[in-house]
Amino acid sequence: MKDKLFDYIEKDNFVFNLSGMTKLLCFLILTFTVMFSYDARVIAGVLIFSFWVLHVSEIRFSQIRVMLYYVLVFLAINFVLTFVFSPQYGVEIYGTKHELFTISGRYVMTREQLLYQGTKVLKYLSVIPLGMLFLLTTNPSEFAASLSSIGVSYKASFAVALTLRYFPDMIRDYNDIALSQQARGLDLSKKERLGTRLKNVMNIFVPLIFSSLDRVETVSNAMDLRSFGKHKKRTWYAFKPLKKADGAAFAVSIVIALISLGMTFFVNHGRFWNPFIS
Repeated sequence: MKDKLFDYIEKDNFVFNLSGMTKLLCFLILTFTVMFSYDARVIAGVLIFSFWVLHVSEIRFSQIRVMLYYVLVFLAINFVLTFVFSPQYGVEIYGTKHELFTISGRYVMTREQLLYQGTKVLKYLSVIPLGMLFLLTTNPSEFAASLSSIGVSYKASFAVALTLRYFPDMIRDYNDIALSQQARGLDLSKKERLGTRLKNVMNIFVPLIFSSLDRVETVSNAMDLRSFGKHKKRTWYAFKPLKKADGAAFAVSIVIALISLGMTFFVNHGRFWNPFIS
């Protein structure tokens, strides 16, 4: 069966067997580590680690291909716009100026600017695989049970589970509607002009919105019939207790965060790694 974006497919490996709460905490810790630091060495280390975990989790490329394409486009646009609006920001940060080439006027590419923008690209590239791992390896029901076990309201936990389940359902509905519309003669291929293709895509979004509203009503009625929200607590069928592997994963995330903080406060004496000062 063809893998779909955001589909959760149960597998038996180290990453999938971790508790949903462990994966959330590790994701938040590593994301904080990447966002707080501007040391390209630390961020590159997290990037390598995140792709290694992605490989260990046995996630298929077909599950993340579309997201990776969007991310690469976003990174390219972000890189260009950063230089357009702040071509000398790297010089301001690092306090030195080593010119590489001049484009026009104040648009001079420097080593400092290249390091700053390259570090930003590494930040995004490091966080995206972590987010994909969390979405694709976490059973929504089990994650909701983990949230409830640490004191989060089970209503909020259930809402999170429904949100995680909604993404693959919405994508499946979009594909089904698109195939139905194409069977009726709607052309979404590259043969049509861009404006016509965008108009045809809108013909898919309208029924998609109505089908989503129907699903919301169906789920709401089902929850009302089962007296959802009547009691303050509830039991969970998919609850997964913490194991030694969860502790190990959490410890690794903490160690990475401590290394990053150590580099920031004791080696770099700030958030930015400055290789231009001898």
